[in-house]
Amino acid sequence: MTPRTLRTADGLDLVAHCRLAPGTPRAAVVVVHGFSASAACPNVEALADALHADDLDVITYDARGHGASPGEATLGDHEQHDVEAAVALARERTPRVVVVGASMGAIAAVRYAVTDADLAGVVTLSCPAEWTLPRNVRGVLAAAMTRTPVGRLAMRRLCGVRISDRWTNPAPPIDLVAQLKVPITYIHGTEDRFIAVRDAARLWEATPEPRRLVVLRGMGHAFEPIATETVRVAVEWALAEELSPAS
Repeated sequence: MTPRTLRTADGLDLVAHCRLAPGTPRAAVVVVHGFSASAACPNVEALADALHADDLDVITYDARGHGASPGEATLGDHEQHDVEAAVALARERTPRVVVVGASMGAIAAVRYAVTDADLAGVVTLSCPAEWTLPRNVRGVLAAAMTRTPVGRLAMRRLCGVRISDRWTNPAPPIDLVAQLKVPITYIHGTEDRFIAVRDAARLWEATPEPRRLVVLRGMGHAFEPIATETVRVAVEWALAEELSPAS
């Protein structure tokens, strides 16, 4: 694994790691972690290792405000610049890049993907459609922690994430996905207590072809081991779609 630095368009130097395939890679994958995670999280590392075993270059990194990277987290808004920098690094060895993002990382992946029709594809896990949360204890707590100044201060202390002190209120994914021009797979778990499965269905319905929707029984939120094989299949599907005559 090779350490690298990602320079973002808005001036941050993020900590990144490259798993390089032997020789010339057939494609690369950028793995975008969720809120309060990092490139060093076991589930992120396990997924990156599995994808690398498929003869792919794999880029992981600490998003802004997370881990060893500077800056402040904006819950998927300015994180699109982080994805852009990681994709640029991946393209140093291959033009074929698939972005795989979970939760906050899924939001950032979609936000970036609508600006880059040359991506080979996108895979999202646990992506919200809109800025609404389930009406349960977890949902109310998540809203309080992310939408209020007091909650964001608490998040800084409890989660170790340097989160922006204000909610930027960007356009939600449901307003963006109709603009996608690359293959995308939406993966969602039946046991996700933060984002409802219907969000994935709504995103799929609003997205032009080529698109896929996979609902995994027993999967919770974001990157979980149960989703690894499904992500690998989704990456291979995107790469095949990119080369198909219809595309």
